[in-house]
Amino acid sequence: MFIKKIGIDLGSSNVRVYVPKKGILLNEPSVVAISKADGKVLAVGLEAKDMIGRTPDSIVAERPVKEGVIANYRITEAMIRYFVNKALGGMRLFRPEVMIAVPAGITSTERRAVIDATIAAGARAAYIIKEQPSVAAIGADIPIGAASGHMVVDVGGGKAEIAVISLGGIVAWGSVRIGGGQFDKAVVEYVRHKYNVALGEHSAEEIKIKVGSALFMDKPLSVEITGRDMVTGLPRIISVNSDDVTESLQHELELLMEAVKNVLHDTPPELSADVMDKGIIVTGGSAQLRNLDELIAQTTGVPTYVAEESGLCVAKGVGVALENLDSYKRSIMATK
Repeated sequence: MFIKKIGIDLGSSNVRVYVPKKGILLNEPSVVAISKADGKVLAVGLEAKDMIGRTPDSIVAERPVKEGVIANYRITEAMIRYFVNKALGGMRLFRPEVMIAVPAGITSTERRAVIDATIAAGARAAYIIKEQPSVAAIGADIPIGAASGHMVVDVGGGKAEIAVISLGGIVAWGSVRIGGGQFDKAVVEYVRHKYNVALGEHSAEEIKIKVGSALFMDKPLSVEITGRDMVTGLPRIISVNSDDVTESLQHELELLMEAVKNVLHDTPPELSADVMDKGIIVTGGSAQLRNLDELIAQTTGVPTYVAEESGLCVAKGVGVALENLDSYKRSIMATK
């Protein structure tokens, strides 16, 4: 009832909502289920994700934020409204100020769409944090205001952003549309070609989480999964191992490594020395892919570490900025 501020990490895979003094209240999939007949929103979040691949022709379950940008404005507005209302509860005395983290490479048009959607969803004011890698760094307890270089690789659901930060600003930056969603699609394609079995999004994600690895493992893990046989059309159980996943992700991981190397190449020598000394920090939900930090370390020669609770770093960073609004208003936000 008395909540005046809300922080939102508007991700391609998940939406996380932060409320001052309470922490992260909500962490749900960024999925919306809609009726095709009248465009009515039927479900949002966890309930909507369960509908993916299981809906009749009259209902569509989709992600309104794809590869870090808004793909459907109206559905995004409905999703933001749902999460704001859920965080605030049924009664409220104030229209809240809402702060939303968006990718660093977002255009002014896309930024305006997020602001408009947030205001339309019931916010009194909207603050857009433009430099998501900086926010992830704050959430990972990296002192970004120091006169020293820190490198962050934030791998989310639809995009990876790489940045070298010093004195509170981004010195070198790069982005590639590689993330958990692309990893899942690669697994689906690989299994279809190797095993002649069609998988759904849920099954591919389950394989990635249970046995996925960025490097080939000495003792591969395996998991049994049910899909549809492409020849007979009947259900079929197959065993998929971590080597399958590693092989399926080669193209996506090569693009990610190339982006990381490009940012290091653009980093001034003094800051490069700092990065070599302190190491690279990996944040984002897809940082949980086994051995991703080891792959980055092998590729760059720089020690690499996965941040604690890497998937929550951006939401935590939004929370810090939200609780210190005046300090951050000038440096990393666009407001309305």
